Amino acid sequence: MTNFNIGARESELIKHPSHYTAGRKYEPKDVIRDWELNFNLGSVVKYISRAGRKGDKIEDLEKARQFLDFEIEALKEERKQPYAEN
Repeated sequence: MTNFNIGARESELIKHPSHYTAGRKYEPKDVIRDWELNFNLGSVVKYISRAGRKGDKIEDLEKARQFLDFEIEALKEERKQPYAEN
């Protein structure tokens, strides 16, 4: 049987990872929620905020760009849709 109990330190690392919190006034998850961003734009904020703090900076910035591209494409597709008549 697996024990899923984790200690307070491990719980804190999961809830508030240092690559998002160290030296920061706000966590990205709180900004994303406050700004009411969708998944794509929230991911942009997340990857920009952690760029160079967890792994490779360029990789995080490329991920941010990819999610921005996803959002731009989704908005372009929405523009193509005819307006629904009531």
